[in-house]
Amino acid sequence: MNTGDEARAHHAGSGRILPLSQFVANQIAAGEVVERPASIVKELVENSLDAGASNIRIEVEEGGTRRILVRDDGIGIHPDDLRLAVARHATSKIAAAGDLAGVETLGFRGEALASAASVARVTITSRRTGLESGWRLELDGGAERGHRPAAHPPGTTVEVVELFYNTPVRRKFLKTQRTELLHVQEAVRRTALVNPGTAFELTTGPRPLESLPAGTMAERIESVFGEHFLAESIAIDETGGGMRLRGRIGLPTHSDSRASRQYFYVNGRSVRDRLAGHAVRQAYRDVLFHGRHPVFVLFFELDAEGVDVNVHPTKSEVRFRNSRDVHDFVFGKLAKVLRDQRPGTAPGPATTPEAAAGPAPFAADPRDDPAQRKFAFRHHHPRRLDEPSLARLFSEQNELRDAPAAMDAPRSADVPPLGYAVAQLHGVYILAENDQGLVIVDMHAAHERITYERLKAEALDGQVHTQRLLVPVAVDVSTAEADLVEAGGAELEGLGVVLERTGPSSIAVREVPALLVDADIEELVRDLLADVVEFGTTDIIRERQERLLAGAACHASVRANRRLSIPEMNALLRDMESTENAGQCNHGRPTFVVQPMADLDRLFLRGQ
Repeated sequence: MNTGDEARAHHAGSGRILPLSQFVANQIAAGEVVERPASIVKELVENSLDAGASNIRIEVEEGGTRRILVRDDGIGIHPDDLRLAVARHATSKIAAAGDLAGVETLGFRGEALASAASVARVTITSRRTGLESGWRLELDGGAERGHRPAAHPPGTTVEVVELFYNTPVRRKFLKTQRTELLHVQEAVRRTALVNPGTAFELTTGPRPLESLPAGTMAERIESVFGEHFLAESIAIDETGGGMRLRGRIGLPTHSDSRASRQYFYVNGRSVRDRLAGHAVRQAYRDVLFHGRHPVFVLFFELDAEGVDVNVHPTKSEVRFRNSRDVHDFVFGKLAKVLRDQRPGTAPGPATTPEAAAGPAPFAADPRDDPAQRKFAFRHHHPRRLDEPSLARLFSEQNELRDAPAAMDAPRSADVPPLGYAVAQLHGVYILAENDQGLVIVDMHAAHERITYERLKAEALDGQVHTQRLLVPVAVDVSTAEADLVEAGGAELEGLGVVLERTGPSSIAVREVPALLVDADIEELVRDLLADVVEFGTTDIIRERQERLLAGAACHASVRANRRLSIPEMNALLRDMESTENAGQCNHGRPTFVVQPMADLDRLFLRGQ
């Protein structure tokens, strides 16, 4: 132990403040950036992209713990800058503090190479474009071991060997080689998705893991998500308020049991943002099967000065200047695109002004009695629907209700998307024929969605129906939440909740939405305030109301084994075609499937 280390050890625990040694300081800094082999791969690949590389090759051994090599054909590093490249906080991306406000490169902190060099043996070989030869720098735990000319094509190669060899405690926290390799593969995919013009190749030993040639964004998405994803997803490209959201979102029926296929980018930077994640979940809440997660790749763009990317050393987190506007924009655009998907509509963004405006509101039944509707709210329950006849429950389009069965209908371009009914199977499924082939409809699931959307249009029509509590509910909250209630009371009233501050850390609930008067008021208010504090907005009220309406719709919908006439079945099909989210029931289950004639022909070996 050297003299400096002995002095520090002697004073340890004495309460005196002493500077850390350079070695310990580097280890602490490296721990923030280099968590595992995938962290190094991510940082090196981002450096390659910032250098303008069109081809990037990544080689790993033993999950990256033994060896990582990243080679690119970018502009390279000037020989005079090679030593600076591994100096902490030395970078070519920014020069002054003001540059952080509009940084557009992936890297800018000048920590990646320095961090990797402090916990591994690193060799950097680079040749600057325009120079005749390259140079090589060798480091061992941050200490220089060699600096000399070397043959190398234009570009840079960084080799990292024996990761954490000098910090065995950190090495013990790594997972199995297979797990670490999967993290490396995911890091490459996540970066490659947003850079389709760059070719990526990942190998482990002699085995290729990823080979992603340069191409279009659609080709790159298909390479990462699989060949069927484009057909099972919706294209989105929406703008507004200086923001743009584009990419593809999986259909509700194309979901995942884990949240592993979710990619969100801000100005080309892959991030994991709680605000964006909440907005996406809220958009899918009405159509996704319980326990499932949406699949998506979304590219969010806004002015660089509207987002702070200097939040975390790994640059995987950002902070938005106007977080509520971002949340509302992402949620609103995704919800609109999902609502616009009806039977017969092709997945994709709106291409006409009419389509961009979205569907017309679901019309309330003109035979409903407004007085009865008011009575229903007074008694805090959605209006019950009786079942004397499905023909009365379905749409008012009598001419469609009396449409002929498919076997009698003329074949023309006017055949509706779900076709015409031909039969009912076991009192559960409607069989219909359209231009594609056979349509199979789960009649209870389909009618449940139709009834639910109608109830929502009637009950949640923008007018907040509230109920004043005879005895206000007292709730203890934090001082910050009490301040929020005092400052934003009028905004909360717009949600149907009237709150009043009664002390430094207490509030009283005086009014709530009529549909939720029987709910746990204290829990409701706590969830509401937590959402507003974290995301600047909340959908808790509407979500709870929708949950009640979904239950009412389920009970009011046609049950299995209910025999329907052909006109009644056709009426149900026509209502599905004009109803938002008609592809899924209230619980996220599909309401219909289409079996094309080609698939049916294959079943019976026709044409073979």
